[in-house]
Amino acid sequence: MSAATPSEGAAARLAERLLGMRANREVIPADPNQSVRWHQHDYPSPLARWNYHPEYEIHLIRKGSGKFIVGDHIGTFEAGHVSLVGSGLPHDWVSDLKPGEVVEGRDAVIQFDGKWVQQAAATIPEMAEVLPLLEQSARGIEFLGRSATAAAAAMEAMGTSTGLERLHHLFEVFTVLARAPLEERCYLADEWFRPQLDGQAAAVVDIVLEYVFSNHAGNVKMSEAAALVGMSEPTFSKYFKRSTGQNFSDLVRKLRLAHARRLLERSDKAISDICYEVGFSNLSNFNRHFLNDAGETPRNYRRRLQN
Repeated sequence: MSAATPSEGAAARLAERLLGMRANREVIPADPNQSVRWHQHDYPSPLARWNYHPEYEIHLIRKGSGKFIVGDHIGTFEAGHVSLVGSGLPHDWVSDLKPGEVVEGRDAVIQFDGKWVQQAAATIPEMAEVLPLLEQSARGIEFLGRSATAAAAAMEAMGTSTGLERLHHLFEVFTVLARAPLEERCYLADEWFRPQLDGQAAAVVDIVLEYVFSNHAGNVKMSEAAALVGMSEPTFSKYFKRSTGQNFSDLVRKLRLAHARRLLERSDKAISDICYEVGFSNLSNFNRHFLNDAGETPRNYRRRLQN
């Protein structure tokens, strides 16, 4: 029997900890003195995990880079990443870390009850401009360009203010996101995405994401993922699909393609080198999957971005 890699060992320890208790959906504490919750946290953190909650969430990544998953969408992030996650939509942001590294203050988060917005709109007609945004957030929305920059600045200002000034910055965030042009919005999860999540499922998926995100460029095996959560491969396969809305192999493929897109955007590495670096075994297979996912070949994708 071969020795476990460091990432596999960390995932195994996480499995022991999480499977020993029942993990519930994240509970957002209410503050009677504030309309919405604003908070920040480090990474790693108990708050940074695969989770879902009925509240809407506006999420800002301040530092570092890594991979994120919203519903069945997998992408990469860097500092300045701004997204809106709808009610009940599971999500997670996983930073690329060195052993023992902690990213202090990585996340700034606004969380609010959709009913509060609806009730406010009933008495403040101008608030109705936010309602279509909440409907669209059922898939999750990543904001780009000037919209992301302006929203991030308003979120930071909100975190350092109180009273009416705090509310002013909240409305500023709402205004930026609600009026963001289509070219600065990226809708994430598929429209049909409907996970079947409970607390235990969230814990299991969190363990598997830790394993996959740490090993995706190498030899990722469903047998190892199933062993981490104490399941047989057939049981794990069905459980994972029911809990996340996608097959395990699809998750790995999407993650590798997301990593490939980042390398095509940020480096001048040869496409063949990128193919093997992200975990594909041959170039033709990589080109075929990239074309199916992005609608264009890796070469055309890079050329379009360069132009």
